[in-house]
Amino acid sequence: MSIAKREASYNIINYGAKPDGITDTAKPLLSAWAATCSSHQPASMYIPAGTFFVSTALFKGPCNNTNIRILISGTLIAPSSYSATIQWLTFKYVQGVSIFGGTIDGRGQAYWACKTANRNCPSGAASIAIHESKDVLVSGLKSLNSEQFHMVIYSSQGITVQGAKISAPANSPNTDGIHIQMSSDVTITGSTIKTGDDCVSMGEGATNVWIEHVNCGPGHGISIGSLGETPKEMGVQNITVKNVIFTGTQNGARIKTWGKPNTGFVKEVMFESLTMNNVQNPIVIDQNYCPGNVDCPNKSSGIKISQVMYNNVQGSSATPVAVKFDCSPSNYCSGIGLQDIKLTYMNKPAQAYCKNAEGSASGYIVPPSCL
Repeated sequence: MSIAKREASYNIINYGAKPDGITDTAKPLLSAWAATCSSHQPASMYIPAGTFFVSTALFKGPCNNTNIRILISGTLIAPSSYSATIQWLTFKYVQGVSIFGGTIDGRGQAYWACKTANRNCPSGAASIAIHESKDVLVSGLKSLNSEQFHMVIYSSQGITVQGAKISAPANSPNTDGIHIQMSSDVTITGSTIKTGDDCVSMGEGATNVWIEHVNCGPGHGISIGSLGETPKEMGVQNITVKNVIFTGTQNGARIKTWGKPNTGFVKEVMFESLTMNNVQNPIVIDQNYCPGNVDCPNKSSGIKISQVMYNNVQGSSATPVAVKFDCSPSNYCSGIGLQDIKLTYMNKPAQAYCKNAEGSASGYIVPPSCL
């Protein structure tokens, strides 16, 4: 008869953490992590109620077991002043880690003020970064006021984010909710994201991504890109965005590439059952991204976009043109599909714009398809 292994538990208070919001908890936190990570049996690290100040922390693996739980009842707060730190809380080389609950506050206000004033600011910190890791669950986390991205998933596999509440002011710069890059098998479900930039952004090498039951807005929508800024980027493939409500966002479903000849691809993308509430650009492919019109020779994107489907997209546009496909003159968008689209502007049918785009439309289509 097999006997279940008992879970070892490590409370950060026992390592000297003080829930006063002043004393740096980084060292106790990492000591508790070291004990949890070195355990040869399932283990948990517990952050109790209270406010814990953390300067910065790197939770590094690999660990001796692949069943680690981090249980957060309290709030972790970042320094109120900015520095050259590019990640505040980082998980690297870990596998089988589950993070439950808690609040993290990046306290990015001073950094945003620096950026808004166009001063010489550092690059800014992501609040939580998951790097080169596998099988990580983030459940019920509340992330507030990150300096830059709230969460970055980079070079990782099997990452699930569920029940997240991510929030920053609509005018906070570059505070993307979740950014996915060079990662596969990523799932985001049941989450509410309100930021000053993309709710979810997908960079090069994002594959097998499933996004469902997300409330997005304010913010810049759910974006693939921008892609093609640098040569030989990895492609983006097999993306599903489903049952998402966009409210007051700059964009809804967006694909964006630089107007540069750098090669790459986006293919096998499904946008399905989306609701647009007063969204400026509900459906948009923009292959002419070139801030300030600097360093974009001929403004012709080398990124090939194909097999992108939009099914059951309804609601209201804040601008007359609700569907815009502005594709590369040297690399037409192909296999674009529209099915059952109903988008209005000021209670009347909105407009559609197509350039260098090929595809088909079926079902009820408003505005009339330009494909």
